[in-house]
Amino acid sequence: MIRIRLSRCGIKNKPFYHVVVTDIRNSRDGRFIERIGFFNPRINKNNLIYINIDRLKYWKSCGASISNRVLYILNNYYSNQF
Repeated sequence: MIRIRLSRCGIKNKPFYHVVVTDIRNSRDGRFIERIGFFNPRINKNNLIYINIDRLKYWKSCGASISNRVLYILNNYYSNQF
């Protein structure tokens, strides 16, 4: 099963997250299929998040599920219904 979720990067106490498409059996920071965006919780809200909506919709149409945290981020920062 494929899932759209966050992968943590950055240094200690300064997180930065990539939004990735991966198999649910892979580890959080492990192998992924495609990187479709990023989320930076440390800067202002204007530059906080970028997600390629076209690729998100493509993977969702292929049967990928969205993790709870990514769904929360999408609902707060994008006006589209996911």
